[in-house]
Amino acid sequence: MSTLSQYAAPYTATAVTATALVKEYGAGDAAVRALDGVDLTIEDGRFTAIMGPSGSGKSTLMHCLAGLDQPSSGDVNVAGVELAELSDNALTDFRRERVGFVFQGFNLLPMLTARQNILLPLDLAGGAPDWAWFEEVVEVLGLGERLDHRPTQMSGGQQQRVAVARAVLSRPAVIFADEPTGNLDRRSSAEVLAFLRRSVRELGQTVVMVTHDPVAAGHSDRVVLIADGRVAGIIEAPDQNSILVALRDLGE
Repeated sequence: MSTLSQYAAPYTATAVTATALVKEYGAGDAAVRALDGVDLTIEDGRFTAIMGPSGSGKSTLMHCLAGLDQPSSGDVNVAGVELAELSDNALTDFRRERVGFVFQGFNLLPMLTARQNILLPLDLAGGAPDWAWFEEVVEVLGLGERLDHRPTQMSGGQQQRVAVARAVLSRPAVIFADEPTGNLDRRSSAEVLAFLRRSVRELGQTVVMVTHDPVAAGHSDRVVLIADGRVAGIIEAPDQNSILVALRDLGE
């Protein structure tokens, strides 16, 4: 097992903070408050899952934390940077350089090999890869024999591992994963979740994952429960049973 300590991101106690976060859609009588004063701290170097009933605001919360959506009020700080203080261009640069994303649909370019997909964000940014780090990431994610394969030549689980490698390669402050196992079968889901877990343990990564699946959330260090746009509870060291009980109490 590789420790990868020489490559791990510098430790800071807090990766993301949200303060009095409000997000409203629409106006007047038609306004819908998706987030209603959320205060939340995401610790560095841990795997945090966000769960809640459908319509609870969990995806909206992740989008605001990741800088993909702008809150109506309140503050988001990622890696010591107040997102509200950034211009649109600066926010785009910040997301590219300091935030990683893993989506349900993989978002790989079909004409590129796994290697090319992994390197694409660095290529677009004009950056030079750290090849020692690239090799470590590929080793941890078990992609060494798949680097010359295109997405159509890989299983769903393998494609999602490529997406994880792409997200990790730039050594972002945080990786945000939105239902990363939603399109996968059980075996592939377990495979990807294990590699996300390893990226935290062995690569020193911070992962925030939105999921509706208690099995997926059971791989995390901490579950944040969202209901009616508010933080409804936190489960430390969760297992599937504790998550199911908490979701039942929320009425999911």
